[in-house]
Amino acid sequence: MEYSNQFLGTERIEKLMKQYMVPCIISLLVGALYNIVDQIFIANASYLGSYGNAANTVVFPLTVVALAIAVMVGDGCCAFVSISLGKGENDTAKKSVGNSVVMILISSLVLTAIYLIFAQQIIALFGGTVNEETFRHSKEYFFYITLGLPFYMFGQAMNPIIRADGNPKFAMASTLAGAIINMILDPVFIFICKWGMMGAAVATVAGQAVTAILSILYLLHMKIIKPVRRCE
Repeated sequence: MEYSNQFLGTERIEKLMKQYMVPCIISLLVGALYNIVDQIFIANASYLGSYGNAANTVVFPLTVVALAIAVMVGDGCCAFVSISLGKGENDTAKKSVGNSVVMILISSLVLTAIYLIFAQQIIALFGGTVNEETFRHSKEYFFYITLGLPFYMFGQAMNPIIRADGNPKFAMASTLAGAIINMILDPVFIFICKWGMMGAAVATVAGQAVTAILSILYLLHMKIIKPVRRCE
């Protein structure tokens, strides 16, 4: 076991729980802020109002599907990496991270393609065609949010992997940075630029892109694991 993660095997469980629990909880809570912040600013834009909020509600379950896939890959890799590092199998841990990166990239692109191809049917399935205004706002919001799915899924999947590398604070900070960007850009795009649902979506995607970029930078300078693509 590398010196940099020795504390995981020698530190008291209570201290480790506190060290990892708080950043993990904050990361999960911040992940939910995107939708809440969008709802608040959309509701206070007179030209969007209830129709805009309805459109946001229509699209939200589709982001939950994306989050579920990202968490499956990220948490699965996190558990496997922790077990491998505990056994002293660092090479196996590295291959696991590499495989997870490839898996989340492929799955996010596939999901994006499915959403774009069947956009109208999906929106209708979730009630977005209840009236013309809701449908128009839903299509606009859905399109730009879908384009940002690879950023969203990558950032969410890498979050637990970064924690497994022994850096829960960076995982939390990268998620917070994205949420703050979203909170800053939402009023700018919605109230100043008057971009409507596109503005809310672009602000969200910009925040998610920041989290993804920070995750990539961390992957390139990991303390314990450096991802390796497995070729067998």
